[in-house]
This record gives sequence, C-alpha cells and structure tokens, in this order.
Amino acid sequence: MRNGRWEGSRRRPPWWPENEPFPPRQGWAGPQGWRGGRFVRRMAMFFVAAAVFSVVGATVLFWTLAAALGAPDLLGNVARGVALLLILYGFVFTARSLRRLTAPVGDVIEAVGRVADGDLSTRVGERGSRDARSLARAFNAMVSRLETVEEQRRRLLADVSHELRTPLSVVQGNLEALVDGVHQADEAHLLAILDETKVLSRLVEDLRTLSLAESGALALHREAVDVGVLVRETVDSFASQAEPAGVAIGAQVPSGLPQVDADPVRAREILENLIANAIRYTPRGGRVNVEARAQDAFVAIDVRDTGAGIAPELVDRIFDRFYKSAESRGAGLGLAIAKQLVAAHGGEIRAASVLGQGTDITFTLPVETSPTEPA
Repeated sequence: MRNGRWEGSRRRPPWWPENEPFPPRQGWAGPQGWRGGRFVRRMAMFFVAAAVFSVVGATVLFWTLAAALGAPDLLGNVARGVALLLILYGFVFTARSLRRLTAPVGDVIEAVGRVADGDLSTRVGERGSRDARSLARAFNAMVSRLETVEEQRRRLLADVSHELRTPLSVVQGNLEALVDGVHQADEAHLLAILDETKVLSRLVEDLRTLSLAESGALALHREAVDVGVLVRETVDSFASQAEPAGVAIGAQVPSGLPQVDADPVRAREILENLIANAIRYTPRGGRVNVEARAQDAFVAIDVRDTGAGIAPELVDRIFDRFYKSAESRGAGLGLAIAKQLVAAHGGEIRAASVLGQGTDITFTLPVETSPTEPA
C-alpha cells in the first residue's frame, strides 16, 4: 500500500517498531541490534568444537589408561595423571561454559511460556553474552508493546461500552414506554428513538473507520484532488450549522495551489471533523476560518477558531481516542479519526492553542506527482 502500513505479504504486528521493515530482511538487526543468524552460527560452532574436543579427549584418555597399565614407570604415570586431570578440567570447563551459554536462552524460553499463559508482566533479566543480552532486551521490548496493546484493547472495550450504554438506554426506555402505553406511538416519540439509532449508527461507523485506519487495513481510493474545491464545498456545507450558532465561517484558498494525492471522501471527512469540532467550541459571535497553503511537497490546511482554547497540558491529548472535554456531547472520536486518516495519507496533523484566544489545527496532504514518462 502507498501509506506505508504494509510491506511484503504479511501484516506489521501492532508491537513491531514503526521504523523497522516487516517482514524482517535476512540478517535483520532489531532495535537492540540482535542478529539471530550470528547467534545460531556461534552456537553451532561451539557444539562442533565441543564434540571434537570430546572425541580427542576420550582418545587421549583411552591411550593414557592403556599406557599406564603397560608401563608402570613413575614419571610416566605422573605425566599421564596430569594429562588426565587436564582432560577432566576441560570437560568441566566445557560443561560450565555450555551452561552459562544456554541459561539465558532458557530464561527466554521459560518467559515465553509465561507470556503464552497470559502473563504480560513477564520480563527477562539481561545476562550472558552480548547476543543473549540483546535477545533479552528484544523480548522485553516486544512484551512491553504487547502489554500496551492489551491495555488499549481493554480501555477501548470499556469506552465503547460506556458510549453505547446511553443511546441504548434511551431506545429501550422509549420502547418500553410505548409498549406499556405510557407514551403514544406518535411522531415525537418515534423521532426520539430514530435520533438515538442514528447516534448508534454513527458511533459504530466511526469505530469501524478508526479500527481500519489504526490497523493499516483502510482502503484509500487516491486520486488528484483540487484543494480549493474541497475546502470551499466543505465550508459551504457547514453554513447551515454555523449560522444558527452565531458563528461566522469562511475559507481562504490561494490560486495556483497544487492538487493533492488523496482519497477525496476521506480528505473531506478529515476536514468535516475539524470544522465540526471548531464550530462546537466557538461561542456566539466567534469565527471559524479555513485556510490552505503550499508547504514543500505537501499542502497544509489550517482550521482556526476563536473559541476558549485548550490548556497547554491537554493539547497533546485531543487526538486520543474517546478523549473529550466535560461539556462535549460527542463520542470523542472525531479528532482521533482525523489523525489516523491523515497518517494513512502520509501527512501530519498538529494542534496549537492559547487559552481565551482559540485553537488552530493544521494537517498536511501530499502533493500529486505526475508519473514519470518512459524514455
């Protein structure tokens, strides 16, 4: 895919480092520099050397015993005894070296079993050779990422359950009232149920979009998009929402702006989420302004409002899934979806805000490049 989330024929795991290719190339060095091929070769060489040493030692031992039985001279026996002790010491040294070499690998094998049983708090102590320590660091980094993903999954389930509970309770309550005859099946009560089902439908669709974008499975139908047309049409579609709220909305797009390589539906969804959020937090008499400009190999689009602004310690959190202010009535998914869609296009999104003055959110989309003509 062009968004860089897929490489080769296999999907990048959630815990895999973003700056490393997947699947790994032959001789790949992980984030801690461990090379599996070099470790295997060293192990093979060690066992071959141990086998050769054992054969030679057994041969010398046999020869020493045979010679001792046939030649009982004192000096010869002392020499042969010393040779026997050296051979025994060699065996002991080889056994201890083999134990020190395999013990760290055994730690990792044991830890893998605990992780397979669901204990993601498992960590391996770094000891042994440099390769063994690198293996332990790589294992610990992998398990840490798995633990983070599991925490995010549990938090997502809790957040989704919380967001679904309210509209489902409203629908259930209204239906029970209609069945019991407390409410009449008139237009007002039926419209209330319909509105809640629309909330549920939007929430499910937002979750689906966010899940696909985060996993890299979101299909983008990219084409050359005129940014001027995109901005003006999107801004015009919000005029009916901005006017009743007493918020002025406008757009500034310079002429000659290059086209961008983007999915027009998803690009408009990004802009809609940002404008809707800006209108929601801009008080009556305020203004929302959308501006586009060229920026190197990208086109940057700014959505600026004159709302209350965001506290500095919270600016970095506004793109988190399900994060929202206390007065927000949304699900807290709009900005998270915008961030993932921008990343899927290969762009960036950032926010700047000053309390009491407003918020400025900027995102970039790559410029459309013409295909190179064959010579």
